[in-house]
Amino acid sequence: MTNLLLPYYEHPSVRPAEWDAIIAAAPHLYAVVLNPASGPGDRPDEAFVELAARLRAAGVRTLGYVDTAYAHRPRTDVVRDLTQHRDWYATDGAFLDQVAAGEAEFTYYRRLATAVRGTLALNHGTAPHPAYARIADVLVTFEGPWTSYLHLGPPKWRGGTDVRLCHLVYGVPRGADLAVHGADLYCGVPGMGDHPWGTLPHTLEPAQ
Repeated sequence: MTNLLLPYYEHPSVRPAEWDAIIAAAPHLYAVVLNPASGPGDRPDEAFVELAARLRAAGVRTLGYVDTAYAHRPRTDVVRDLTQHRDWYATDGAFLDQVAAGEAEFTYYRRLATAVRGTLALNHGTAPHPAYARIADVLVTFEGPWTSYLHLGPPKWRGGTDVRLCHLVYGVPRGADLAVHGADLYCGVPGMGDHPWGTLPHTLEPAQ
């Protein structure tokens, strides 16, 4: 079952074994988020060009990481990043981060959605206004530590059913069950602090 949406923010030249493990797990992956430099970077990164080609050959969907600063980032800058991800790394869609959840910001994201070709994942980190389900394929309705996830409570989403809901959890202990809250997609990693997405889920950790 392809239910793992994986944001792994490490350079392939620094963590080659980890990227090999990700590619080997291709049948279990819904998508991998590519993030060369908190976005596509200023120029193509040849290591990521090669990595994207390997992921594509393995049948893995790739999403280009773009920060939207909760609708405060100029739309032209976001569209530029989307275009560069597509042109340089042949991404299959976009993972928009720091996405606002309110109805007031919906128009900003509706306009951005027209610039995305392929799969669109929106990382709200909380349950957004139901309107966002009209423009996205994936809504991240939780991002936070395992200690908070344990006390998440009943699902708050009351929107449509034609969108996949995703939970991103860090500080996850080995053997923990992330399916406890019934998300369609998920990712749980052991990392904490400022850079938890530089670690892999326990099940994908390469052999030492």
